[in-house]
Amino acid sequence: MTSSHARPDSLAALRFPAVRWLLLSGTAEGLAARALAVVIGYQLYRVTHSPLSLGWLGLVEAIPALGLALFGGHFADRQGRKNIVLVTRAIMLLTALGMALFSTGETVSLAALYALVFVSGLARGFGDPAASAFEMQVVPSAVYVNAASWLGSAGLAASMLGPAVGGFAFDVLHAHGAYLLIAALQGVALASIWRVPNIGTPPAPQGTPEPIWDSIREGLTFVGRDPVLLGSMALDLFAVLFGGAVALLPIFADDILKVGAKGLGFLVAAPSVGALLVTLWATRFPPTRGAGCTLLLSVAGFGVSIIVFALSQALWLSLLALVFSGGFDGISMVIRRSILRLRTPAHLRGRVASVSMIFIGSSNEIGAFESGFAANLLGTVRSVWLGGLVTLVVVAVSAWRLPELRRLSLEELNAGELGEEQEGA
Repeated sequence: MTSSHARPDSLAALRFPAVRWLLLSGTAEGLAARALAVVIGYQLYRVTHSPLSLGWLGLVEAIPALGLALFGGHFADRQGRKNIVLVTRAIMLLTALGMALFSTGETVSLAALYALVFVSGLARGFGDPAASAFEMQVVPSAVYVNAASWLGSAGLAASMLGPAVGGFAFDVLHAHGAYLLIAALQGVALASIWRVPNIGTPPAPQGTPEPIWDSIREGLTFVGRDPVLLGSMALDLFAVLFGGAVALLPIFADDILKVGAKGLGFLVAAPSVGALLVTLWATRFPPTRGAGCTLLLSVAGFGVSIIVFALSQALWLSLLALVFSGGFDGISMVIRRSILRLRTPAHLRGRVASVSMIFIGSSNEIGAFESGFAANLLGTVRSVWLGGLVTLVVVAVSAWRLPELRRLSLEELNAGELGEEQEGA
């Protein structure tokens, strides 16, 4: 048997110290972020008893994070990416300590908490593109698909455990102690990034510094001219925008499935369970061969799963459909993350990562609004299964109009980039 048919090494990426430290940092940061969302949301609601306060909470963070993403991508390609990540992670740690400080007495300053959330959004706007570009910079191309599976698995595990950590910490330690625990997790994330070797740094731009708007335009133009990059981002955007049902899960739990708050917890966790299982499977069997077709089929599978969920009247079938939706989304995530790494030149990775961040952020934030608006206009069940149908239409149009994406193989991309690295060594 030739080596080309040998089973991939599922631990290949973990043999590199940079990947291990990135994995620890990402897990700690993910736990902190998800725990923070639960703690501050619950604290604000207990103080205000107003659902509107929760809506403002998401908006206060999303506006600076998404609004500054393109600028963050520019600086990530012009300054030291590791330094940007260290500074922004330090700011996140300080904001958690600030929240603890303002949660010590009987009264809570809502203005102070919102201001600290706004500052954390500013940090995300600069930090997230730099973190993505830094990851792409230090992880060897030969193991990037495997690394994407491990890093994605860690993120999904954090998204499952983080809310439980936040809720448990709030009950036991109250808001002040919960924020201190979150700050400790941010400290672990910060220390882990500091330990990542700063290797593979792209050469600094030569000559006269490029104007910032020209720099941002270069990143946008690069994505716009690459049908694979743009197509993979657009697939995710429209799948979540029209096919997402997360924002409507409380309605399904209470009015349709009649399972109450406990059942809602299972429904919320189900997609993450499916995604985690699939990304762990991908560490052993990476979806590299025929990746384009696999991506299109996974998004189509997501749409079918959402249709089944919308039409289900039984809790077991609804849970199964959501697990499958998360599994298909997990496959899509691994492939999209690998495409981003393998098709983006080193000097553009920050700016391309910022464009990807805007696509993802827009699909989540605007998707929640679209789900609520469509449910109010069409009815909950009808809006969800129609959204699943729209997702299938988007997949069909993408497969027809983007033959480059349909024919994509990550094996060829991986071999090509590895050869370029060896030539430049």
